[in-house]
Amino acid sequence: MFAPEIHAARRRALLESGLSGIAVFPGNVEAPMNYLDNCYPFRQDSTFLYYFGHDLPGLWGTVDFDAGECALWGEDATMDDIIWSGPVPSVAERAARVGAERHGSLAGLADFVREAQRQGRAVHFLPQYRAENRERLEALTGIPAARQAEGVSRELSVAVVDQRSVKAPEEVVELEKAQVVSYDMYAAAMRMARLGVPEREIAGAMIGVVARSGAIPSFPLILSVHGETLHIRSHANILEAGNLLLIDSGAESPEHYASDITRVIPVGGRFDARQKSLYSILHDAQVAACAACRPGVTYRELHLATARRIAEGLTALGIMKGNPAEAVEAGAHALFMPHGLGHMMGLDVHDMENIGENLVGYGDELTRSSQFGLSALRLARTLRPGFVMTVEPGIYFIPALVAKWRAEGRNEAFIDYAEVEKYLDYGGMRLEDDVLVTDDGARVLGPGIPKSIADIEAFMAD
Repeated sequence: MFAPEIHAARRRALLESGLSGIAVFPGNVEAPMNYLDNCYPFRQDSTFLYYFGHDLPGLWGTVDFDAGECALWGEDATMDDIIWSGPVPSVAERAARVGAERHGSLAGLADFVREAQRQGRAVHFLPQYRAENRERLEALTGIPAARQAEGVSRELSVAVVDQRSVKAPEEVVELEKAQVVSYDMYAAAMRMARLGVPEREIAGAMIGVVARSGAIPSFPLILSVHGETLHIRSHANILEAGNLLLIDSGAESPEHYASDITRVIPVGGRFDARQKSLYSILHDAQVAACAACRPGVTYRELHLATARRIAEGLTALGIMKGNPAEAVEAGAHALFMPHGLGHMMGLDVHDMENIGENLVGYGDELTRSSQFGLSALRLARTLRPGFVMTVEPGIYFIPALVAKWRAEGRNEAFIDYAEVEKYLDYGGMRLEDDVLVTDDGARVLGPGIPKSIADIEAFMAD
């Protein structure tokens, strides 16, 4: 965890957000896979980590806005716990380690919350994404799990999102650590992407890099020659000549800050002419989008500018037709890029989306579009210094989507379907980097993972 004064300063900033009453933050508990003692790897709740630091199950944190103090709650380890899992600090020691003014048992937490309710004080909590935490919150507050969405505190949600959106220097350091692991992951993949190699061997090698670094994956690895399926989870193919291998992956730093990087690798080490023609369009659009990130720009406009750039390239190839700007306004480009340009990054690979995707990505500033493709844009708001987000355009040829649009005659003024049919075996590709908004621009985080055609081919030739 960070130094006690960092966690204390974060809670102090929350205390100064203008709320009254108390806020409760449940840390996560162990999640059994198939019986109680056989659990999934533990991952702490990110908001709990942000304010209370401890990466251990069964803890709660509270913030008392009226008294101006914070507390950590939990149970001290029993001898049975120590025998099976080893010694851990007491709750009092844990509270001291994060600069909390108070500490107590879970029974003490229940008394604290009941007294606040008896006094008519507000009890704030965030949306809960785990069923067991909804049940724990029900036991604590008396609010039925099925009705807790009605009681979620918008005021607390807004305050937490506003605070966590801007990354402090120590957070950027952690994000950079995750980037180093990503570099090593992609270096391993590029060295292995040869004819006849099973996808699962490359996937295993990449996960091995994560494990050797002492990190964990920030999300399940996406690795496939079928990049047209955006979140494909299978690694069942054998690499063949002419394949493009799409890999979307990330790691978490020791403090659980995430990386999220996507690269497209030509099997055998060289792009063919058709691959180059489309990859060059994508690479040009992605690099331009990274360079355009800066304070005061809305990410929605960056998304649309990137879509126009891709539409211009596809029009030059004869895949699209007509005026590219008009095509994007009509949503015709979404046949080839049905997702948004990116999302916020931090302690979560899609940062804070458990609190609310629209709240994080739009706030009260913008309204989400209902247009296909643009509706998938997770981040649209005005960029501020300290924001970290992904920049991830893509170009895909999805046979089922092409067939549907063609049958409907959709956007025929902007799409040459006869030409599109020639690319249905192409698959799909996207490029993704993580970008920090600075005071006067932006910078791509981490060591430079090969991305241009020349750099990828040179790396794979070594």
